[in-house]
Amino acid sequence: MNQVTLRTGAWYGDRAEKLVFPDDWEVNVLWPRTPQPLSVSDMVAALEHPTNQAPISKLAVGKSRPVLVVDDLNRPTPVAAVMPIVLEQFRQAGVPPSKITVVLASGMHAPPGRDAIVKKLGSEAAETCRVVIHDYDRGLVTLGQTRFGTPVTVNAEVAQSDFVMGIGGLYPNHTAGFGGGSKLVLGTLGSRSITHLHAHHEVGWGGAPDSDLRRDLDEIARLVQMRAMITLQVDADRKIVRMHCGDHFVYYKEAVAFCRTAYSVEAPEGAEVVVSNTYPNDLSLTFARMKGMAPLYDWAPPGATRIAVAACTEGMGRHNLFPLASFPDTVWFRAVARRASVMSFGDVAKRLVRRIARPVRPRTAAASPRPPILLYCTGDKSLRCSLPNIRIACSWECILQSIVREQGNKKRLKVFVYPCAPLQFLT
Repeated sequence: MNQVTLRTGAWYGDRAEKLVFPDDWEVNVLWPRTPQPLSVSDMVAALEHPTNQAPISKLAVGKSRPVLVVDDLNRPTPVAAVMPIVLEQFRQAGVPPSKITVVLASGMHAPPGRDAIVKKLGSEAAETCRVVIHDYDRGLVTLGQTRFGTPVTVNAEVAQSDFVMGIGGLYPNHTAGFGGGSKLVLGTLGSRSITHLHAHHEVGWGGAPDSDLRRDLDEIARLVQMRAMITLQVDADRKIVRMHCGDHFVYYKEAVAFCRTAYSVEAPEGAEVVVSNTYPNDLSLTFARMKGMAPLYDWAPPGATRIAVAACTEGMGRHNLFPLASFPDTVWFRAVARRASVMSFGDVAKRLVRRIARPVRPRTAAASPRPPILLYCTGDKSLRCSLPNIRIACSWECILQSIVREQGNKKRLKVFVYPCAPLQFLT
């Protein structure tokens, strides 16, 4: 059988999903070039030998208000895998888990529930540490503004801490090119700060990491004194394959260089079918679309049938700055108003110029408009989507039938499969 096995259902089983294609189709699977997953001893060694600074067991000595800033469940970072080692380092410094505050850096995402906190942190940290869910409108402290004009309002727990440390992942990102490093601090900011950063900077998926946005975020991270950090990188099964520890201002370029080597892929030239598996960002439709469909929106050639695979275990999901159009109008208009409130007429004009200047694929009358993306939903069978460019199917057989119809009953089709699209990007 012409069969491809992918992962689906991040955080909810991380199970295998088999996609079977007709025998006479040419199926190209573009796996990342990642090393073997790290062992516990590998992670212990990394924490004991951080880049350009002492280990936590020495840095945290005498600290009374330590804060761990951790990305939320909408990022696939398996923080729970390293948290026991981190807590042990704090114990060696004389700081018990009960004295540690964990701030879930949810930015303007929907707040996580109790189950999500345990999944992200692990049971020990969730039960023994003080856990604070960031609120982008409350509990903030104003620290001034950056030289780029970004107002800095940050979570009060972070601002008042005497030792701030981050634990997060590094992935391609539309706004910053790549996440990781100082971008983690964005999840602890107030709504006006977050909106300003998104409205005034735009790099593009997998774009150059050395940008004004990165410099702006670095300035904010220094302002809140978040220097110590653990950055994790995962493979197509969401296993940790790389762990950077220490001074992220020093190691960040090396972490991005690894990402560029391991996760870059070729474009689906000549493809008649492009399959984008949105794992490990398939928690909800909102984030599957934002993080996992670049191969379908930006890379797929005209005329190709576009397939997304996502579990959407938590349904539609929500991002309060970039809500899906299917949300109530009040939510969408409020998000637009937020972005407009931090932009001048000149800012708007620059954005329009950038959009106009983008290269556009030539379209023929037959190729326009493109058929909607076919979403193979492997999880929430009750999911309903009113987006005009996405059509949901809960059966792979239905997806295959739709492909055949779109491609005019061709006997041999060329298929490109991106097995972990949120981690992958074109070089």
